Amino acid sequence: MRLYHTSKTEIRQPDIHRGRQNADFGPGFYLTPDREFACRWAGKDAVINIYEFDTDGLQIREFKRDLDWFRYIFSNRNAVDSVNADVVMGPIANDTIYDTLGILTSGLISDEDALSILLIGHEYIQVAVKTEKAAEQLRFIGSETNIDEKKYAELLKKEQEEFRNAFNEIIDRIAGDD
Repeated sequence: MRLYHTSKTEIRQPDIHRGRQNADFGPGFYLTPDREFACRWAGKDAVINIYEFDTDGLQIREFKRDLDWFRYIFSNRNAVDSVNADVVMGPIANDTIYDTLGILTSGLISDEDALSILLIGHEYIQVAVKTEKAAEQLRFIGSETNIDEKKYAELLKKEQEEFRNAFNEIIDRIAGDD
């Protein structure tokens, strides 16, 4: 499996212990099989690190965009990782996750309504390498630095505008249900 990781530097030896502890799938080294997605988040002077990943012999947990996925992300955002696996794969939660979870914990919306917010927009897949065993099977094969930053910034801006519009429609519907 070919995977990509965006950074400010070339990363030949991924470190599963760096990064946020309360990310979508808990601590780990995050990648995506979608090169275009990696480029969208690259920004100025970014490096797209490219890896081949051999998943043989690894325990993998794969999520779909559903309530199990939502609840797993919710628990990880509270620093409670409930899955024991070498690798966790599944959709990326959109950038409103903190707002959505804040609204949910306040009791203003249900899990189902929060999930409907998280389902807005394109589905991008992330792969969290969570154990040293899995990291050893991730082979660095190169990096790219010639990313068309302007092109991807425009695509990201358009996607964010579409997201905001859909988000507002769902919030209006939820508010109207009360």
